Amino acid sequence: MSQHEESGWAYGGIFFASIMMIVLGFFGAIEGLAALLKNDFYVVTKNYFVTVNVTGWGWIHLILGVLIGLAGIALLAGQTWARVVGIIAAGLIAIANFFFIPIYPLWSIIIIALAAWVIWALAAHGADMKD
Repeated sequence: MSQHEESGWAYGGIFFASIMMIVLGFFGAIEGLAALLKNDFYVVTKNYFVTVNVTGWGWIHLILGVLIGLAGIALLAGQTWARVVGIIAAGLIAIANFFFIPIYPLWSIIIIALAAWVIWALAAHGADMKD
């Protein structure tokens, strides 16, 4: 626990970030499953500098979605290690969705924005959470 008084805004931000982590995880898992179960759901553009097929994207999004979702649940349970895992997973999700922009542009930009907000909330106010 930090030496300064806990802020309601900080606690609310962390609580919202943990909920957003669970939502990001759910949507990431759905995004990954859609690519794995229906190979023609996403159309990969030609001449794109990242040459990962749709199945590869499916596994990436599924694994990252499960990781951040579990970290969000652990953060709600008060596990402090979940902050670090959440920051790393949100960063990886933002990077993966940056490379996913040509395939699913609007959705990827929304996910990048949510991941950036989660990173900010966990990094800036994570120490203000009650143990």
